[in-house]
Amino acid sequence: MKKAMIFNIQRYSIHDGEGIRTIVFFKGCSLRCPWCSNPESQSTNKEIMRKEVLCINCSSKNIFDCKQSPEFCPTNALEWVGNEMTVDQLVEEVMKDHIFYNSSGGGVTLSGGEVLVQGEFAIEFLKKLKSLGIHTAIETTGHGNWNILDDMSDYLDEVLFDLKIMDNQRFKEVIKGDGKLIKDNFIKLVNKGVKVTPRIPLIPTFTMDKDNINSIIEFLETNKINEVHLLPFHQYGSSKYKSIGKEYTLQKLEPSSKEQINRIKDIFISKGFTVTVGG
Repeated sequence: MKKAMIFNIQRYSIHDGEGIRTIVFFKGCSLRCPWCSNPESQSTNKEIMRKEVLCINCSSKNIFDCKQSPEFCPTNALEWVGNEMTVDQLVEEVMKDHIFYNSSGGGVTLSGGEVLVQGEFAIEFLKKLKSLGIHTAIETTGHGNWNILDDMSDYLDEVLFDLKIMDNQRFKEVIKGDGKLIKDNFIKLVNKGVKVTPRIPLIPTFTMDKDNINSIIEFLETNKINEVHLLPFHQYGSSKYKSIGKEYTLQKLEPSSKEQINRIKDIFISKGFTVTVGG
């Protein structure tokens, strides 16, 4: 029986697809974006997260040598991140919200991490949702096996597809992945007739420079895409890094101003794009 490692189920979301949605977050990602707001999603393994404000350092001066486990932590400072679930368990969980899907035209969105990492499970899950008449979507980096993405797309109403750094060498240096693979998968989805909505994270010094924005526009125009979502950078997930023993390198990076975001928005609008700020 297939199982997947899930680290969160977010209910009543009005982003990440149409209507009111339930977002299922899959653990595991092959990329390492330095601005990642869910660092606990990168590993496919179950992990321990430590809430510093609750910790009394009862076992060790080095908090990540702590000999306690979440079950025995006296202050509940430790918690597991990740829960193995079967397809049937996950279907049962998301169907608790079906009344909201029916009333709003919403549905279920698979996110992460990167859902392609646990792609075979996701395909089975999506297939079951479609048999129940549920609107389905995924958020993806597109960094994965095309055959998995191809099969998955048969059971998807929409693909929310990240486009970050278009220069392949720069992509490899910063994000530690294959930028060409992502662009190839994007093109294949579009050519297949899947509804693909590009989402561009606006990260100062990484994705917002003129050359990168122009490259994204050219790529989308070539693929006859005229809608984009712009996702402004934030620091909401920065505290998570320390809580799972990882280093966060962008502490000093300031979020873009409203003026900077509007400048990029206006560039896309001037090229004929429909633009949504946020997802």
